[in-house]
Amino acid sequence: MTVTEAVTEADRPLDLVADFPAIPAGWAYLDTAATAQKPRPVIEAITRAYGETYATVHRGVYQRSADMTLAYEAARRRVARFIGAGAESEIVFVRGATEAINLVAQCWAAVQLKPGDRILLSQLEHHSNIVPWQLAAEKTGAVIDVCPLTADGRIDLDAAERMLTPAHKLVALAHVSNVLGSVLDVRRAAALAHGVGAKLLVDGCQAVARLAVDVTALDCDFYAFSGHKLYGPTGIGVLWARAALLEAMPPYQGGGSMIDTVSFARTTYLPAPARFEAGTPHIVGALGLHAAIDYVEAIGLDRIHAHESALVAEARAALGRMNIVRLFGPADSAGIVSFAVEGVHPHDVGTILDEGRVAIRAGHHCAQPLMAALGVPATARASFGVYNGPADIAALVDGIERVARIFG
Repeated sequence: MTVTEAVTEADRPLDLVADFPAIPAGWAYLDTAATAQKPRPVIEAITRAYGETYATVHRGVYQRSADMTLAYEAARRRVARFIGAGAESEIVFVRGATEAINLVAQCWAAVQLKPGDRILLSQLEHHSNIVPWQLAAEKTGAVIDVCPLTADGRIDLDAAERMLTPAHKLVALAHVSNVLGSVLDVRRAAALAHGVGAKLLVDGCQAVARLAVDVTALDCDFYAFSGHKLYGPTGIGVLWARAALLEAMPPYQGGGSMIDTVSFARTTYLPAPARFEAGTPHIVGALGLHAAIDYVEAIGLDRIHAHESALVAEARAALGRMNIVRLFGPADSAGIVSFAVEGVHPHDVGTILDEGRVAIRAGHHCAQPLMAALGVPATARASFGVYNGPADIAALVDGIERVARIFG
């Protein structure tokens, strides 16, 4: 057998850009951390659902409604398998990770916390994993503590271990930083939280499209993510929580679908997850998410992570050779490279790159406390997906060289 014959399909670089009709030839889309482009199977699933099989769910007695209900609940089961949930009833469909975290903040934290209780966050959290806890703390009298980062931009779990006390009731951390790409050791974070009697919520937005996630093995208590970062549609997301926690949480929205019985004297509610899904759900979004999960699992999360890790290494090496570029985050970041060009605002970097058909994110990335910790007002961020390749990195580097020429 030759060396070439010994190379398996899993070893070959991904070349999937043809699956993504919204990426024209010559356009380097490097903003997947903000939102992923959609592959044809997801687009086709959405088109078919709206154009051929659409009906409401959980209400109609006619056949198409029954069929759509089956498809909707099949999507819930697919999500449960995808993240290793113990049961499909632990999966709550929401609009996105932001709503998922707010749901926990309102229905768990605002009910369970009391004055003197503490919440531990980290310096690198997205605003969606900061502001809901501030709102809950204002309601309950709880106090928020902030865990620092290591020198290379990881959540410092050694510091967290020193900070945690029995007064801490919740720890809420990002699995993968949306700015630095640093990966949290979730199992250790769970052990530290549980060691003082606290619950652990994990923001998995940047993780589920890049890393194999098993919430049972990770031993967290809540896990949140958005469909649109997983190559699925916008407007659909997931909250996973342990069954006992969901059953003890009151609803935070009232309306159809979440009720058992209603009278003007008293209303009773259905068990989870229906209790948290008031109103007509995003039916087609759930079906699109199902298709997105099928798509990434057909490729393989390990293969996706290896592909993106190779692109990160290549990008960091190329940018690191430019003495006007400052890199942020660890060398082994998951699919994300944040950087600054000396003397040039990231918005200007992004505008000039766009002129060369390179799309990046520039700004504070909904992480202003992290920008303060880094000592910068903003960064430029290139983030990768299954459709990216070396040509995109070459275009990025060419664009930054043009930035350098323009700004002297």
